[in-house]
Amino acid sequence: MTYAPAAPAPALEGQGLPAPAAARLRRPRWRDPRLLTGIVIVALSVALGSWVVSSASRTVPVFVADGALTPGEPVTADALRVADVRLGAGTGRYLAADEPLPADLVALRVVDDGELVPLTALGADADVRSVAVPVASGLSERIRSGAVVDLWFVPDAPVTPGEAADGPEPSTLARDVVVEQVDAEEGAIVVDGTVTLHVLVPTESLPIVLTALSGAGTAAVVPVAGGIR
Repeated sequence: MTYAPAAPAPALEGQGLPAPAAARLRRPRWRDPRLLTGIVIVALSVALGSWVVSSASRTVPVFVADGALTPGEPVTADALRVADVRLGAGTGRYLAADEPLPADLVALRVVDDGELVPLTALGADADVRSVAVPVASGLSERIRSGAVVDLWFVPDAPVTPGEAADGPEPSTLARDVVVEQVDAEEGAIVVDGTVTLHVLVPTESLPIVLTALSGAGTAAVVPVAGGIR
C-alpha cells in the first residue's frame, strides 16, 4: 500500500491576516502631568525631611529655676538662669528666655532647683501667705524647702495629771501646706533644737493658724507621703 505525503500547511501571510505591530516607548515630555506630579512629590519630601531634622536639632533658650521656687514667691531674674535645650514642639510650654520677663510674676507651685520653669506654674498672684511657725522638737531631713506638710497644734498638757483624760487633743490647723524656708540652728534638723519653719498658708486658713500659734501649746509638722511639689 502506497501513502502520499501530507500537503504543507498554508502560510499565514497567504491568508491576509495583519501582522502585530511592535509597541514603541515614547520619551516622556516635560509637560506630562504625571512627570510634574512626581517631581513635586519628591521635592516636598526632601524639604519636609530637612525641616524635621533641622527642628529636632535646634536649641532654644529657656529659664531654669536657680534654686527652688515656692508658691507666692516673686519670680525675678535673680531666681532664674538660662539654659539652651531641645524641646521641639514643646517650646511653648516653658518660660522663654529670649523674651522680656513679665513683671509681678509669682510661682503658683513649687519648681525644683534646675527644673525648666513651666508656664502653668506661674501667675499674677497666689492666694497664700508666709507664716513663721516655731517648732521646738527636732525635724527629719524630709522637712526642707518645697516639702508638703500638715500643720498641727498640740495644746500644753494639763497641770493636774487627773485632767489628762479631759484635756484638749491635738488638732489639724492646715493640710498640704508648702514649706517655703527652714531656719534652724546647727544640728537642729535631726536633734532637739529651735527650728522656725516658714510655711505658705492659704489665706482662708490664716485666722485659725494665727490664733492657735498665739495660744498655749506648740506647733508640729507632719510630712505628707511623697510630699514635694
